[in-house]
Amino acid sequence: MFSVVIAKRVTLNAAKYGKCMSTCTDKVQSVYPGAVTNSDLVSKAKSALAAHGYGEKTLLATSLCCDEINRVLDRDFGAVYDVNFSMGGLAGFPFGGVTSFGAMAHHIPDGGDCLVVFGPHVGVDADGVVGKVNRRGMANSGACCGSACAAAGHVACALKGEVAPQVISTDVVDAQQTFVNNLLLPYAERLDAADDTMAELPRALYDAQKKIIDQIIAAGCQEVGGDGKIALLGGSQINTPESESDYFLPMDFEVRSNKNETIATLSI
Repeated sequence: MFSVVIAKRVTLNAAKYGKCMSTCTDKVQSVYPGAVTNSDLVSKAKSALAAHGYGEKTLLATSLCCDEINRVLDRDFGAVYDVNFSMGGLAGFPFGGVTSFGAMAHHIPDGGDCLVVFGPHVGVDADGVVGKVNRRGMANSGACCGSACAAAGHVACALKGEVAPQVISTDVVDAQQTFVNNLLLPYAERLDAADDTMAELPRALYDAQKKIIDQIIAAGCQEVGGDGKIALLGGSQINTPESESDYFLPMDFEVRSNKNETIATLSI
């Protein structure tokens, strides 16, 4: 069994980075109460799932945004459950759909179970700005999640009548973003009414994604063989500067049977 390895670098000069780390951490905790560091998330999830037989025969699947900054969480969970099967696309939506889930289900080790970790992501930069993050080798922070920010801009304009809601595209060149835009449309008024749209954005995206995940599991659960179980851990990733740990805000954690029956509701 692998030991948990947290991939974020934390060896930077504390005197130089202490202030920005404190600003970032304070912002995360104030805007997203209940958020936990990646290390705590992995440790608590592992402990909770062990009681349901999860271990060496577990297959990890993730539906997280394709942004490279999110591979940290893949690696952190992978240190326990080995390399992940990826179901996610822009903004974390499970664009692999039922076909992707079914393929993953057929890769589960004999007698094993699967864990699906899913959700959108949001950045908090060194100055405590929500919706931005300091990326490796870049002097200034930038949008995070870029796809989510673009969708938020589209639905805000659509709500004001400045643009027509974007039609789902059949052109593969940018099909995923048109889906993200459309899937966020039902939350336009909610985002418009929020005190901080960027802070509310991942919560709205999560609600949209949870509906799709539930539909996928309902349609594909039987592809998990034997007595295999499906654990679902959903929430929002919170990306931070390289000098700080990433966080995760857990929103749902449960174990289901391969008949889509709830076996247990867990907590982090």
